[in-house]
Amino acid sequence: MNSRFGRIYPGVGVVLVVMLSLALSGCALPPLSDRPESQSIPAQQTASTRLGRAIAPLAAEHPGDSGIVFLQNAYDAFAARALLAEGADATLDVQYYIWQADITGILLLDVLYRAAERGVRVRLLLDDNGISGLDDILAALHTHPNIEVRLFNPFVVRSPKWIGYLTSFSRLNHRMHNKSFTADNQAAIIGGRNIADEYFGAGSGALFADLDVLAIGPVVNELSRDFDRYWASASAYPASAILPEPGAEDLAKVVETARECSASTEASQYVCAVSESEFLKNLLAGDLEFVWSPVSMVSDDPAKVLGEKTEKGLMSRQLAQAMGNPEHSITLVSPYFIPTKAGVEMFQKLERQGVQVRVLTNSLEANDVAMVHAGYAKYRKPLLEAGVQLFELRKVPGEEPVERSLQDNLMGSSSSSLHAKTFAVDGQRLFVGSFNFDPRSVHINTELGFVIESPELTQLMENHFEEQARVTAYEVVLDEDGDLQWIERNGDEEIRHSHDPGVGVLKRMMVSVFSFLPIEHLL
Repeated sequence: MNSRFGRIYPGVGVVLVVMLSLALSGCALPPLSDRPESQSIPAQQTASTRLGRAIAPLAAEHPGDSGIVFLQNAYDAFAARALLAEGADATLDVQYYIWQADITGILLLDVLYRAAERGVRVRLLLDDNGISGLDDILAALHTHPNIEVRLFNPFVVRSPKWIGYLTSFSRLNHRMHNKSFTADNQAAIIGGRNIADEYFGAGSGALFADLDVLAIGPVVNELSRDFDRYWASASAYPASAILPEPGAEDLAKVVETARECSASTEASQYVCAVSESEFLKNLLAGDLEFVWSPVSMVSDDPAKVLGEKTEKGLMSRQLAQAMGNPEHSITLVSPYFIPTKAGVEMFQKLERQGVQVRVLTNSLEANDVAMVHAGYAKYRKPLLEAGVQLFELRKVPGEEPVERSLQDNLMGSSSSSLHAKTFAVDGQRLFVGSFNFDPRSVHINTELGFVIESPELTQLMENHFEEQARVTAYEVVLDEDGDLQWIERNGDEEIRHSHDPGVGVLKRMMVSVFSFLPIEHLL
């Protein structure tokens, strides 16, 4: 290699050697021998907190059941997290795949900081792949006596992170996709939302239409135990072991940055919009109504990222067992839907048994990952031939102000990209969580969710699907010649498209090329 590249391109050999040296020297993770231990505080010990006093009478009226509230509206979802943090007196356990340094990300970090200043113990567990631009801030927060930050499956080389893939791809390809926010082991939020503006309707960009649930009752204890499992796992590294050491004044700078962010015009407009949240109004008025039902938590063993998974520890296996065998219907909402051949065969079998299968996913114009769409597109015909009803969320570009009114449904606003992950079985059981119906969720990433045994909430989700899918989505069908068609309904008007609507020929060709690549197992 030296003789060839050294003569023709003298600098190439040097660059390659430097890159390889960086990769090899930076791939070793530090030891965890000095990592401090901590566990969630039992709910019995937080019963006297403000949250505990508010929740205990409700839980006492529904022994064994958990209370659930849907958080469909983006503003409600932000308000719920902020209020839980403001209301916590003892602990905050927070776990996310993505946390961005934008309006909502900085505002929520500031809420956690203020809770720590009140004496609340804050444990923040973040996947290291989704915290771009936050290294200095997280390192500074970690110095607070009441805040501990851990990075899950971290990159040792911080910039550029992609160098880590040169020697550690098999490890770094696995990510913690879980999302949870738990206060005083009394109330928790789980679902599809990460912490970034596009999930909470902030800024001027498009919204990710998503779904979270606020939970109280016994399932919160299950979630806290699961957080402990991830917190103590072999992939959770203290921020101080990975991030550059902060300066003495860095925490003060973080606080000042948060104050400046809060005072900005865009943030002020957003906070005003959140103040009109229906969730916030109902909570302050004492009118927040929980639906009480048996709820169980399903999650992957964190050892999955290290290749130490067991069948029993796989969430996909737990989820299949918890949802049972469908007898009448399945209604599935997944932004990244790659059924694989095995999934198509399963749906074919269900349809032959008389089970109605309906699926909502993103159209090509609404999908934020074209390669994932390519993994799905090749299965559309087999699914339709099997009798599956297939809907793809439309995306109608438009400029909306930050104060925009967000629809209270799974589809979100007209400029949305679907991000909710939920499915219902037989009008009786409902799953909500982080799990996509794709190979990455099944085999590669870790996931988390709730199985809710509530006909009321299940039917609510199915009614939203029924009412909205034909209005905000294309229905994909086969014409008389067996070719795909997309039906767009605008009131009484019906438009039929013969190819993926809303995108140019170049993007459609790119998706076609991607569909032939042998990468389905990575999607």
